[in-house]
Amino acid sequence: MNTRRTLLTRWLLAACLPVLASATMAQEAYPAKPIRLVVPVAAGGGTDYTARVIAEKLGAALGQPVVVENRPGGSGNIGVQVVANAPADGYTLVMPITSFPINPSLQKLPFDTVKDFAPIVLSGVLPLVLVVHPKMPVNSVGELIALAKLKPGTVNYANSGNGTTAHLAGELFNTMTGTKMVGVGYKGGAPAVNDLLGGHVQVYFATIPSVIQHIEAGTLKALAVTSTQRVAELSQVPTVAESGVPGFDVTAWFGLFAPAKTPRPVIELLNRETVRILALPDVREKMAAHGIQAGGGTPEALGQFLGSEIDKWAKVVRDAGIRAQ
Repeated sequence: MNTRRTLLTRWLLAACLPVLASATMAQEAYPAKPIRLVVPVAAGGGTDYTARVIAEKLGAALGQPVVVENRPGGSGNIGVQVVANAPADGYTLVMPITSFPINPSLQKLPFDTVKDFAPIVLSGVLPLVLVVHPKMPVNSVGELIALAKLKPGTVNYANSGNGTTAHLAGELFNTMTGTKMVGVGYKGGAPAVNDLLGGHVQVYFATIPSVIQHIEAGTLKALAVTSTQRVAELSQVPTVAESGVPGFDVTAWFGLFAPAKTPRPVIELLNRETVRILALPDVREKMAAHGIQAGGGTPEALGQFLGSEIDKWAKVVRDAGIRAQ
């Protein structure tokens, strides 16, 4: 009888060894290897810059490199899909481009923007600035609205591509003000700014870094910023909301996400460290130099914000009759 009990005990121990080993591996300190941070756009620009500033500090804090991997294409969807399909182990993260909450309204996506990702933290916010060619006979948002209503369809605005934040900012402005400015599409912000400087278009909702030198030189006029509060770089420029369009709020923003079902302790660790990093004076200064306001907050706050942005842009797309191109 004792022999049988001994054999049974040994068999049970042997059977449990793989389970115990798996449990030990699961409890292994995270991270135990480098972390990949996918940026679904080419190097350069606000998303890439924000990711690299955070990656350097986060890698030092965690004791493992955080490697930025640029995976451009498909309006940011190619890189995002890579992360949606990645193991939910905390070793593959993504910082989507600003079209992330807009794309669900324009395209049939191979992933669910909400259900397939675990929010970590809002990394940064990039307000836009409403600029006009200096020969435009307007010096305020109110005067622009009056001119656009006086001559419907004759005032045009540049956008940096179909479905971009700049594009939808113009359409939201039309909806909220009852104007009918005509959108002119460009393949990126640089050609849009060039044609604005050349007088080929009249209005543009631009990122601040792309036009601030022209504002300072007087070759463009800044009428308002699109955020709910004024920005330090253009402290004398009012917001669109305070200029007679209450509730107008448009910002490009960057968030950090992991695949859905990533363990909660991993999400909490990444959130805690990234929030700490975003509060560092040198990080805030680096981001501010590129017109980016450092973010922060909880994973839940980012999730709620993403949902509200999806709903907001879906209405703009629907009201303006915008279609994917």
